[in-house]
Amino acid sequence: MAGHVDRHHSEILKQQRRFMIDLPENYHDNELTYPTLYVVDGDFQFQHVSAIVKNLTRMGKIPPMIVIGIATQGNADYIYQTTWAINNEADYGGAALFYQYVSAELVPHIDKNYRTNNNRIISGYSLGGLFTTFAMVQDGTPFNAFLAMSPSYWFDDYSASSSIAKYIAENNNKSASPLFLSVANEQGMGVGQVYESLKQLDIKDWPLGYQQYPNENHFSTALPALHDALSFLFAGYYEDGYELQAHKDVFDVLTTFAGKKQNYNGFRIEWLQAYKFSKYVFSSKQTDKIEEILTVVQQQFPDSVVNVSNYLAKGFNASKQFATAKDILERIKAQGEKTALWHHQYSLALTGLKQPELAEQAQTKAMALAQQQNLPMWQIWEMK
Repeated sequence: MAGHVDRHHSEILKQQRRFMIDLPENYHDNELTYPTLYVVDGDFQFQHVSAIVKNLTRMGKIPPMIVIGIATQGNADYIYQTTWAINNEADYGGAALFYQYVSAELVPHIDKNYRTNNNRIISGYSLGGLFTTFAMVQDGTPFNAFLAMSPSYWFDDYSASSSIAKYIAENNNKSASPLFLSVANEQGMGVGQVYESLKQLDIKDWPLGYQQYPNENHFSTALPALHDALSFLFAGYYEDGYELQAHKDVFDVLTTFAGKKQNYNGFRIEWLQAYKFSKYVFSSKQTDKIEEILTVVQQQFPDSVVNVSNYLAKGFNASKQFATAKDILERIKAQGEKTALWHHQYSLALTGLKQPELAEQAQTKAMALAQQQNLPMWQIWEMK
């Protein structure tokens, strides 16, 4: 099971509230900050959302992020907390207070206890999708990206369209926060109408996405829609290994990476990009440019220099150029010593240089760090 369940007391709601949290796989081997993805109706949605995030992160399609499941406490609580009052119906009406809890208590609690950045995404499905866009139109919302899968826009006589349009108009038509909407093969949801009305606003450079799933129903659409929503939000983040080969040289690749910093959440060279980048350096026979490469990476991607150096060292170890691997690793010793992969590659370099005792010490440290930092099993076994 992904992540863990935690609790805290809400002064706003006057009760204990649960939440789930799942950290990036390498969260504990660095001091970086991460975007957060808040998932409405965490009891129902959290496990598959955190799994999709983990998969897309491993594949280099999106950046690592902290996933938070906003738990509701039973179906009646879910319906009440995600809706606003209409016609004095007792089942509805908690959205405003619940939003206050999320924005004024849960978000600050997460920011205080975890290494977060200012990019906060909120996602929801069905009534959770309705609440997602409710959060969007609140003044001073802490969120800056909104993913609403099959949102229940039928609620309150399809008023969501006018409330979103009113909010944008009051903000001088300058809402640039990404919004993704989707709908399955389901009747009367009102999502298509809302999307068409928002398109008519003709807001320049507004990342507004819409996807239909005619082969999915209301229940089955949540997983594929969330996958596509994240792909929409982080469009342009991924760079395939074949695409790297089309570049003029290694510095052209780094220029392309630098351009991605303009995307939502910016860009870091994570493990898969670092691995592919190293493969490109070797396959294109540009290993004579290592000094220049590391200088550019240090200047433009200081948060990524450990990842890039570790994987370049891995390439030199694999090609039995152990002295070069050792030199690369020692350049980043102060930062690299905190990661298991650094110690593992250092051990391989020392083994190749016929220093078995030091190599064994480095490998022992690598495995101890891997356990201490709770690295995923695929990474641990690659270092055995």
